[in-house]
Amino acid sequence: MTRESVPFMAPDLSQFARALGRSLKERLAAQPQAPSHVELMNLLARAAGHRNLQALQASARALPPPAASPDEQAAMPALSATARKALTHFDAHGRLVRWPTKFSVQRLAIWALWTRFDGRRLYTEREVNEVLKAWHTFGDHATLRRELINDRLLARKSDCSQYRKLAKRPDDEARWFLHAWRRRSRPAGPDQA
Repeated sequence: MTRESVPFMAPDLSQFARALGRSLKERLAAQPQAPSHVELMNLLARAAGHRNLQALQASARALPPPAASPDEQAAMPALSATARKALTHFDAHGRLVRWPTKFSVQRLAIWALWTRFDGRRLYTEREVNEVLKAWHTFGDHATLRRELINDRLLARKSDCSQYRKLAKRPDDEARWFLHAWRRRSRPAGPDQA
């Protein structure tokens, strides 16, 4: 079964948490064992105001992708196959949902994470990890941090006490990938996962 990336947003986090807490309490009172992952996804969807998981998935599919202006469409060349493949590794909010297996796709995907760092400040390792955790969903921030260092997109002190974003200019393929990635990413933040 292929995984479908479903954007998930709770307009009011406090209300969402209360609704989810009530649902879990009722569920555990009726059945003492923990809910299955499918049942838990349904509870999450209901707490966010949807009838069930299928309704959440249907509403996500109904959202149109952001349209490019005619000038942008005319100026943008066709994306390479590698760039198109890299885009499939991101959800609708711009988060990396899986680490690509192909090296050339990895090199493009890592540029998107690089854009999440501020070039005017220094980061601790914990802060780098927090940024990476916010912008990927598969739970391996250490690999992403290492790849940013290996690709010389981030630099660190030898004792790993400070990190900084390096000023780099992406090549044409990476620039057009980043342009397409930004266009198709909805403006929601990672805290709405």
